[in-house]
Amino acid sequence: MPEPTQVLPEVLGQIRALPVSRRPLIVCDVDEVVLHLIAHLEDYLHARDLMFLKHEYRLTGNIGTRNERRELPAADVRRHLQVFFDEICPRQDLVPGADEALHALARDWDIVLLTNLPGGHNKPVREKRLAEMGMTFPVLTNSGPKGGAVAALAAGRPAPVVFIDDSPTNHSSVHASLPSAMQIQFIADARFRETVDPAGHISLVTGDWQETSAFIGGIVPGARRPEPAD
Repeated sequence: MPEPTQVLPEVLGQIRALPVSRRPLIVCDVDEVVLHLIAHLEDYLHARDLMFLKHEYRLTGNIGTRNERRELPAADVRRHLQVFFDEICPRQDLVPGADEALHALARDWDIVLLTNLPGGHNKPVREKRLAEMGMTFPVLTNSGPKGGAVAALAAGRPAPVVFIDDSPTNHSSVHASLPSAMQIQFIADARFRETVDPAGHISLVTGDWQETSAFIGGIVPGARRPEPAD
């Protein structure tokens, strides 16, 4: 796995292909932020007599059998995730309000969708699914912590950068590589959101796109970073 602040060459190539811009930037995750993930994954697991053992923000060590509640080995979890993404990417449901909020924000902000996908062949499928919902923002595929990619995307921009993601690991990585970024931890599934203990660098924890849009709308160039939400 890459270091928290490292950007992989294949990701850097995608970043360099983007148009040069000096507008404010929103770097937004896809799974569990723009498209539902947990609800789909839970359906997939139940159909195979598997389940989340706890509503904790991890997969390895947290997926097991429904009857014995026996934890699956890491290799089995990885295999199931690959099959899951192959099956579900073409039909993931939209998180309510994501399309309206992002299109409204795009009037003043550049928006880049930065997603981690097992297997690069899923990228065209993901782009197609998003386009079907009217979202044609650039989609960049990453592997591992996102800090290096976000820092590379922000390079040369004097304007604010907002990072929206569900993963605590990705937020820690971005804080290490770009501490000036304003960070929103967005988790659509309320059960998992309620178990998160947000780090001090998180300005907002939410599962609501109206709240997210209003928060970002209050950010102006040169403003102090908002204090983390209680």
